[in-house]
Amino acid sequence: MPLQNRVDPFGAIHAAPERGMFTGNRGIIHDPATRTLLRKRWALQAWIICVCQFRNVRREPMGRNRPEGKAGWTELFFLDEVTALAAGHRPCFFCQRERARDFVGRFGEVFGIAEPRAPQVDKRLHKERLASGGKRPTVAMHDLSGLPDGAVIATGGSAYALRHGKVLRWSFAGYGPPAGLGQLEDKALMLLTPETTLAVLKHGFRPVWHPSAEA
Repeated sequence: MPLQNRVDPFGAIHAAPERGMFTGNRGIIHDPATRTLLRKRWALQAWIICVCQFRNVRREPMGRNRPEGKAGWTELFFLDEVTALAAGHRPCFFCQRERARDFVGRFGEVFGIAEPRAPQVDKRLHKERLASGGKRPTVAMHDLSGLPDGAVIATGGSAYALRHGKVLRWSFAGYGPPAGLGQLEDKALMLLTPETTLAVLKHGFRPVWHPSAEA
């Protein structure tokens, strides 16, 4: 049975067989004895995105990965970086140092911070993440064309990523075929990607897409 550690663009955590391209965490939020989630869905403001392979380190997902058999951080999995960013995560400075520097550097340029630091990003994101109590703004149909590639919107419980002027419906298995923006005409639309991350995307940060987006 799949573990409950797959994250959707809303930031919710599910049990699903598809693992995805990236892992990451929000601190320790599982019981290693049962390999199940605790009631809380985050333990830190630093929600990060990690690569699945790094320095030949092997971990047991939701197991005991610290000395003396203690629980380590709870491994979460994302379809791709677009999904993780929409959920409110940002690149890790340990296993993705260059991408993390790029993200935080662009954040500083956007918001006029001479020496930006990751905790500054985390503090802003934590107020905006849907999964940590943030509110998502609605977005008008005529504003979709102004959103950057990698922005994720939602309607009726379904999420869509914007790419090259089209929308791609999201699922744990990958993206559906690209469709015109008119598909969402007359629907109530909500912006899932946090506003801070959206600003960084507009400023040139290029997220990693699942291969299905290239089909």
